[in-house]
Amino acid sequence: MLVSRAQELSPCSSSTLTFTSSCTFLSTLCPSNPFLSFPMRSSLSFLRSLSLSLSHQQPHHFHRHFFFRAISTPLSSSSPKPQKYFPRLTAASASSSHSTFVEHLACEPETNENWDFNNSSESEVAFDFDKNDGSLDLKHLPALSLDVKELEELPEQWRRSKLAWLCKELPAHKAGTLVRILNAQKKWMRQADATYVAVHCMRIRENEAGFKVYKWMMQQHWYKFDFALATKLADYMGKERKFSKCREIFNDIINQGRVPCESTFHVLIVAYLSSTIQGCLEEACSIYNRMIQLGGYRPRLSLHNSLFRALVSQPGASSKHYLKQAEFIFHNVVTSGLEIHKDIYGGLIWLHSYQDTIDKKRIASLRKEMRDAGIEEGREVLVSFLRACSKEGDVEDAEKAWLKLLHCEGGIPSQAFVYKMEAYSKIGEPMKSLEIFREMQEQLGSTNVAAHHKIIEILCKAQEVELAESLMIEFINSKLKPLTPSYIDMMSMYFSLSLHDKLELAFSQCLEKCRPNRTIYSIYLDSLVNVGNLDKAEGVFNQMLSDGAISVHTRSCNTILRGYLSSGEYMKAEKIYDLMCQKKYDIDSPLMEKLDYVLSLSRKVVKKPVSLKLSKEQREVLVGLLLGGLRIESDEERKNHMLRFEFSENSSTHSVLKRHIHDEYHEWLHPSCRQSEDSEDIPYRFCTISHSYFGFYADQFWPKGRPMIPKLIHRWLSPRALAYWYMYGGHRTSLGDILLKLKGNPEGAEKVVKALKAKSLDCRVKQRGRVFWIGFLGSNSSWFWKLIEPYVLDDLKDILKAGLAISENNSPETQDNNYHSGFESDEMLSNSSDGNS
Repeated sequence: MLVSRAQELSPCSSSTLTFTSSCTFLSTLCPSNPFLSFPMRSSLSFLRSLSLSLSHQQPHHFHRHFFFRAISTPLSSSSPKPQKYFPRLTAASASSSHSTFVEHLACEPETNENWDFNNSSESEVAFDFDKNDGSLDLKHLPALSLDVKELEELPEQWRRSKLAWLCKELPAHKAGTLVRILNAQKKWMRQADATYVAVHCMRIRENEAGFKVYKWMMQQHWYKFDFALATKLADYMGKERKFSKCREIFNDIINQGRVPCESTFHVLIVAYLSSTIQGCLEEACSIYNRMIQLGGYRPRLSLHNSLFRALVSQPGASSKHYLKQAEFIFHNVVTSGLEIHKDIYGGLIWLHSYQDTIDKKRIASLRKEMRDAGIEEGREVLVSFLRACSKEGDVEDAEKAWLKLLHCEGGIPSQAFVYKMEAYSKIGEPMKSLEIFREMQEQLGSTNVAAHHKIIEILCKAQEVELAESLMIEFINSKLKPLTPSYIDMMSMYFSLSLHDKLELAFSQCLEKCRPNRTIYSIYLDSLVNVGNLDKAEGVFNQMLSDGAISVHTRSCNTILRGYLSSGEYMKAEKIYDLMCQKKYDIDSPLMEKLDYVLSLSRKVVKKPVSLKLSKEQREVLVGLLLGGLRIESDEERKNHMLRFEFSENSSTHSVLKRHIHDEYHEWLHPSCRQSEDSEDIPYRFCTISHSYFGFYADQFWPKGRPMIPKLIHRWLSPRALAYWYMYGGHRTSLGDILLKLKGNPEGAEKVVKALKAKSLDCRVKQRGRVFWIGFLGSNSSWFWKLIEPYVLDDLKDILKAGLAISENNSPETQDNNYHSGFESDEMLSNSSDGNS
């Protein structure tokens, strides 16, 4: 009866606290509680008092709820033997020099936490799944027992005393000091002792300290893998959303030939999904697949829905690559006999509609399953189906979907008009598309950018010059942006019709009204070469070559080479040939015969360079990118190495820089990462081939797979390297100061600071976890900017220039941080080793 009454008193019966007591133990737990001074008071009053006392002792940020399981025997000096699921700490002796302390026993968090995986602002369609994201299902998963001896069971008093002292001291120290304290105990400490300390840290919610103790254990000669301990620690790390540490323990379990528990798979997936860091979604998918294929587990419905929701929360162009993964999730939900949410169907159709090749049979099958399940097709599903019809030019089905949209609540969305226009253009009816565009203006009262882009594209492909020009003027007057895609369509139409005067006029207008890209310059260069205006063509080519944000490519080089060979400018043709050899560009086969003759006059041999080598510029750029956080992945034997370029989708600086880096290292890129020459859709992540040439940089910057600052870094900090470090891993604050992010150890950061000061660049350093921020504040930022400005891309100079206030902050990492007041002195570097883990 006492047990049941105690549970009723608790505000939340989600976790269990095993309570073992003696009068001395209770007095240390709640010394200020008057009830403990009177053992004759009722057990019920005691429990009320203890519950209140502990509730006030809980840290607010944990949000933990407990209920108490009291022992059935009355409180007395002869307390029963405590349970062994968790260790219980007592004082070594009454006269011990170590103070008696009490630990809070571990309990599972069962609060309904709200994890926001959606980013509906970036997606056309917001799918509304169940609010349960998977965290609540953890309590239904089987728990793994972890047996640890009690202190009182240890025969040696000195061992009990030392363990009690370690349990008290270790959580209060940083990583370096913690490891030094543990190293001092090597003579007597063994696995059972270290396990006790690690479990204690988990029980008092000092999971970081528990993880460090666990990693220290693994380095000892007496260590034997403990599956229960690893599982418990991985689960706690995952619940705190520390996916990197959770994954590290997960890999340890795999490497031991064991299959992780279902809870470990579950919590690791949820931890990845809760992060906005790039690549976490792919890792979550990988763990999900291994959970089913390796572990043979059947995930909970909430986990299926959470992962599926994350897949369809990306923009359509990014989400289309997740179609196979989404189909796999759908298959698992069906085969598990779970209820299929209506937005699972809608999300799958939405993903199919964005594919380059439309699978109409699959879409029809999904729509039929929806009808059979009694699910009505909503507006989002009909718009997705209309998008698929537009790509196939299926006007008949598009009209059927259109009629259904007319009867939907909320009216017809603007993108539906765009898809209908595209459907009619595919069957050669541009006038019908124009009619739909005018209808959109009448019904909605206005048109958006996508509609203007589409109708101008349709009319340009149909070579309706006058209509296209009138709509372009209408588009410009609407003040909508961007105009660049429509200028590309207009100039392509003029080029195909040999209207070179109008093309030049359109190019001039584009320079005035928007920022032209490489495609526009290439079209204009083709036009100038075709009309024989080589002087102006040479100027345009040199401008492309000098502007890093535009740059030249294979097409532009072949175009100017063709012009020089046709006009007999053989000396200039040889220079272009040398440039193409340096950049490893392919020469068009029709030009090879003429080029063979030209080079034979100067006794040169036409041959494509075979060996890959980094130029001086590429080497300097690579150093800057590595300092900014570029990763190098090596094979097991460390013979071949791969560069992994990753850019932030939320950074306007990275949006410009990624095109330049893609062109700078294009000959090194993996074939799957190479884009077509005219494509402006450069991915935010791409990689090079695995090559031994990168071995030097891997050994210097990424030894043993961890970032490190080389000893000779002072030799490689050229102005160009600093510029690319700033563009890739730096930020400008709202006050115009410049911050550079650096990963490594304090010794490496100190080397960089000394090298910068040797260049008369005064800076300050602040450490946050494993990241160092090197700040150039006030006038120092101006000196730094003057040094690197010649090497900063022209399109980024206005964004990154050091100065007073700025209009935008490119990175959320620098928000809400007072860097002026937070920077440490130079001595911080020598004293911050404790914070490096």
